[in-house]
Parts: sequence; structure tokens; C-alpha cells
Amino acid sequence: METPIKSTPKDVFLHLFNIFTFYLSVIGFITLYIQYIDATFPDPLNYYFASVANGVRWSSSILFIAIPAYLLTAWFLAKDLTKTPAKRELKLRKWLIYFTLFVSAITIIIDLMIFVFNFLNGELTTRFFLKVLAVLIVAGAVFGYYLWELKRDSKKSKIPKILAGAVSVVVLGSIIIGFFIIGTPKDQRNRRLDDQRIQALQMLQEQVISYWSKNDILPTELKQLEDNISGFQIPADPENTNQYEYKVIDELDFELCAIFNGKLPDKKSEVAATRANMYPYNSYNQNWDHAAGRVCFSRKIDPQLYKTDSTGAPIPIKVIR
Repeated sequence: METPIKSTPKDVFLHLFNIFTFYLSVIGFITLYIQYIDATFPDPLNYYFASVANGVRWSSSILFIAIPAYLLTAWFLAKDLTKTPAKRELKLRKWLIYFTLFVSAITIIIDLMIFVFNFLNGELTTRFFLKVLAVLIVAGAVFGYYLWELKRDSKKSKIPKILAGAVSVVVLGSIIIGFFIIGTPKDQRNRRLDDQRIQALQMLQEQVISYWSKNDILPTELKQLEDNISGFQIPADPENTNQYEYKVIDELDFELCAIFNGKLPDKKSEVAATRANMYPYNSYNQNWDHAAGRVCFSRKIDPQLYKTDSTGAPIPIKVIR
């Protein structure tokens, strides 16, 4: 009777590291495509472009590191198994394969349950269907591969090399797709700078309205908004520290201007417009769409929409429904 081969510290390290990087890769891949779906089919009730972009960056970072690490350890393991075929019977290896089969099978079952539930509930949207399909395809591929890996013999096969090449191409292509959906790293930096400019203009707009509510007149320049007690200071452009432009048009009209690096993404504009229709009394839902270059936003204060409290701060009139 042959003595069962035992796991060495090297075997434990390679198998555990291999399966850990594999799980990271699968999670990163699924998350990446879920973010792509959210960006392509945005939900007006729950959509933040910055959140989608962060998700894409994190998922891409995981894939950049985890996939090469997984493929490298898989190569070492394959080389070791070719040299010592008896290691295919290692308990550690079989435990990890069966555990992966279990996780992927449970994922498929839960994914299908969620699909059927939402179908019966009449909430089967395109974005939801694509997310379910993405999880189903990945989990099914994982289950199929490890089932084959469990049953195959010790004979040398070209299938792992073919699969490794296919996975590398798919992952690289998936990451490149992100450049077309959310932009290059430079585009992302410019977009974050533009978001800071919009936030600064929104803050200035609120301060101008507050000043008008207290004094019944618009400030002639932005310096009049500075307050040593509240600590409010005029924000500057985050890239070149230039002051934002402010111009009084008449008694109730004013303009705020800034120089932007790029155009606001169309999807974000569409979602913002939908939210503005849903919550018309939120001042931040005003149109902040912009192109690249110098853009001015015209604002008109409606005296009927604002009252003042005891401190003189503006209070938007609430509509009781």
C-alpha cells in the first residue's frame, strides 16, 4: 500500500496563495463589469459617477495585480504536478477545489433565485438582467473549470495554457474598455478637478443667496462674502488658485464663472436632470452642465422662494404634499 503524500510548506503556500489570488481576480472581474453596467445604464435613484469611477479603478487595480499573481502560481503548481503527479491527490488541493466548487455552485443558485424573484416582481430591468448574467457567466465558468480540473488525469494538456491566454486577453480588454467608459487616468484627474470647481460654485451660490437674504442686495464682489466669525473663505480654483469669476447682472441676477478641463459626462447630466425633476426644490439640482473652457452659470433669485430666520439665513419654502 502506497503511503499518502503529505503537503510541504511550499505546497501550502502555493495552493493557498493561488486560490486567494483567484478569488480576488473573480471578485474584481465581476465588480468591474457591474460598474460598467451602472455607467452604461445609470439608475436616476442611485447613481454617482465618482462612485462608479472609483469602483472601476479599484477593480482594475485588483485585476492588474491579482491576475498575474494567480497565473504565476498556477504555472508553478502545474510544473510541480507534472514533476510529481501524486500531488494531485493532496488533501489540501482537493479541499480547496471542492470548496471553490461549493462557493461557485451557491453563487449560481443565489443568482438564479434573485433573477426569478425580480422577474416575478416585475422589476427585471436591462441593468439588473446584465448584472445577473455577468455573475452567472463567471460563476458558471469557475464551476466548469474546477470540475474539469478535479476530474482530469495527470497527462499534459494544452487547455490550461489556452485558458491562461484567453483570460489574459479578456482581462486586458476589460480594463481597456474602462478607458472608453470612464476615461483615462488623466481624464479622471481633470474630472475630479472639475467636480471641485462645481462644488465651489455651489458653495458660492449659497453664500450669495444668504448675503442677499440678510441685506436685500447682492454683493458687488466675492470678498464681501468672507466672514471671520463663521470662517468662510472664498474658494479658489484647485489647479491654479485663481479666483472664480462673479458678476452682478441686476438686482436679482448674477453669474458665476469657472474654467473647466472637460465636458460633463452625458450620463451624469441625464441623471442630474431626472433628479432635478424629482426634487425641484433642491437648489443643488440646478443646471451645472458645462463644456471645456470658460463657462458661466446665470442665476436669478426668486424672492418668493426664500424667507429668513432669526439669524437672517435663507430658508427655502417647503411644499407640503
